[in-house]
Amino acid sequence: MSSVFFASYLIGLRDGLEAALVVTILLTVLARSQRRDGLAPLWAGVAAAVIVAAALGAVLTYVATSLLSGVRLELFEAVTSLLAVAMVTWMIFWMRRSARTLKAELTGKLTNALGMGPVAIGALAFVAVIREGVEMVLLVFSAAQAAAETIAPLAGMLTGVGTAVLLGWLMYAAVARVNLGRLFTWTAVLLILVAAGIAKYAAHGFQIAGALPFGTNDAYDLSSVIEPTSWYAMVLTATVNLTPRATVLEISVWIAYAIGVLALFFRPDRSMPPATASVGAPAQADRSAA
Repeated sequence: MSSVFFASYLIGLRDGLEAALVVTILLTVLARSQRRDGLAPLWAGVAAAVIVAAALGAVLTYVATSLLSGVRLELFEAVTSLLAVAMVTWMIFWMRRSARTLKAELTGKLTNALGMGPVAIGALAFVAVIREGVEMVLLVFSAAQAAAETIAPLAGMLTGVGTAVLLGWLMYAAVARVNLGRLFTWTAVLLILVAAGIAKYAAHGFQIAGALPFGTNDAYDLSSVIEPTSWYAMVLTATVNLTPRATVLEISVWIAYAIGVLALFFRPDRSMPPATASVGAPAQADRSAA
């Protein structure tokens, strides 16, 4: 398994699991309400979200490979990388904050949607899934640009999504009890490091385009000690974008994002009761999905 494949697999697994959890909760509510008539619009909404996310990926790839070059391409990739970092950061903290009440919120929204008709049910499923889809596409696109590869990131993302779908089916079928709290916590930590690497790549793109002309001196250059084409250098580059050589601005952005976001992520949430005021709060979600 290549390092680029693994990074994209992680992204697909994490976002796919969040989407699978949401869909599992909606399916459980429909089953308990004996409203099988809501299944078709729900799956239609999920399918529409998948199609829109795939279309976004196709558009981004087309623009990057066919319409832009030189400075404009560097700026485009840098901006999309920043959007990816912003989205993954927001989603990580949203999931951490909302895990305890996710089922109650979705149940209430679905109950209202059932009274409004099939279009409302489909729209609810679409909105719930499209957030994960857009985040996933932006992250994988940015990772692919940083690694200068196209096939491995796509294959990794699809494999990760496939694994998430399987886990979601197992949760719904109650065949397996997945500790989502622990899984979400550690995949979130890994995603924060991946996002730090994408933020570093964005800084690199802005520097190449001349938009950030400061901090261009090398912070370090280990190319003579660490062979850039060695397996361990390629693993670090493809996953968290720690390269044998980096400018002052690039490594400053990486360190600032990684340390800052990890510190906020592991900081106890004082809005929660003491017993659940920990990063493991998403563990409530696995009991909610049952």
